[in-house]
Amino acid sequence: MALTGRLGLLALLGALVPILLPSWWTLFALWGVLLLGVVADLALAGNVRALRFHRSGDTRVRLGESARVTLTVENLGRRRLKARLRDVWPPSAGATPRTADVDVPAGERRRVELTLTPTRRGDRAAVTVVVRSVGPLGLAARQLSRRAPWTVRALPAFPSRRHLPAKLARLRELTGAHVAQIRGQGTEFDSLREYVDGDDVRSIDWRATARRADVVVRTWRPERDRRIYLVLDTGRTSAGRVGDIPRLDCSMDAALLLGALASRAGDRVDLLAYDRRVRARVEGASRTDLLPAMVHALAPLEPELIELDAAGMTSTLLARVRQRCLVVLLTELNTAAIEEGLLPLLPQLTARHLIMIAAVSDPRIGEMAAGRGDLAAVYDAAAAERARAERRRLTAELRGHGVEVVDAPPEEIAPALADAYLALKAAGRL
Repeated sequence: MALTGRLGLLALLGALVPILLPSWWTLFALWGVLLLGVVADLALAGNVRALRFHRSGDTRVRLGESARVTLTVENLGRRRLKARLRDVWPPSAGATPRTADVDVPAGERRRVELTLTPTRRGDRAAVTVVVRSVGPLGLAARQLSRRAPWTVRALPAFPSRRHLPAKLARLRELTGAHVAQIRGQGTEFDSLREYVDGDDVRSIDWRATARRADVVVRTWRPERDRRIYLVLDTGRTSAGRVGDIPRLDCSMDAALLLGALASRAGDRVDLLAYDRRVRARVEGASRTDLLPAMVHALAPLEPELIELDAAGMTSTLLARVRQRCLVVLLTELNTAAIEEGLLPLLPQLTARHLIMIAAVSDPRIGEMAAGRGDLAAVYDAAAAERARAERRRLTAELRGHGVEVVDAPPEEIAPALADAYLALKAAGRL
């Protein structure tokens, strides 16, 4: 049972009447009438306990887009139900409208349409449904809270997918799928053709030339069926925000673009999310299933406020990947974390695999380095320059160990990582 605002107003008037008309009989009569009204309202209000709730609609939505969920209210009671309904979801689900008025005759159903626009990745579950059925006098109401389970998974936004057509066009040039100035480079033999001006003389096939009157050169194509292993750092450094975006989300976007591109190139792509234990894993997915599998595996991931266990990650990686492959580690170029954790372990990794580190740089550092307005800005600029120098030194040290490094701001990290992969493909280093 719930009391309404109208009853509160009448109760206030009932308290004032004895002051204006000091009579006990008047007071008893007034409160008796109010009590009878409350009882009548409760008796005539729709039975909220006879309601049943059913859900249908979308179960997943890309971040930034909207999903629709339908709540069906079934009245199994004998009286008509006129009520106000509130479907409660977490604030990050972005559920609208907040409340809805329903009118459900006995034995019938009504639908309430809900739009969800999540503001964060991950699973968003319905909390409860609150129904308040007010009586005809508006003095009292029946209220019920009941669970109606439903979960909508907010998938990564994947804004870098707009770069995929351009990267695929570049990939087709490398593989010779259409006419280009150069034939695809690589180490896998493709075909023989006549020599033309500008060809590398090292490509001449002297045995074939000896059997023919013309000079013949070999053409090559980039290797296929190579393995790309994406390792996502979900430790504390991934929780830092670059602009308005967490570093982890930027890394996810870059991993999705590279995964989509490499699978189109015919390479096998696997994914591992790690901090001190495995948080997500995608292995052995086919070309058509890879991107959906990666998106669903990454959707519920959140940064963990713990340091990355570089030794555990290295042992897990070496145990799972026996053959040589390209390992792409998406992490932060944090000097202390890299030098104390990853750097001593690099010889083990580079001895068996080609290692690439992709990191998201903060454009705010560049803005601070350019500031000269006042004394505080000069100090900020000096600190920013020192941070940039440390980052350059660490990058040079990593490259000295044979590690490829991609360091770019949030809006450029995904295409830059894809370009680095295509460059390795063109150079025949995979």
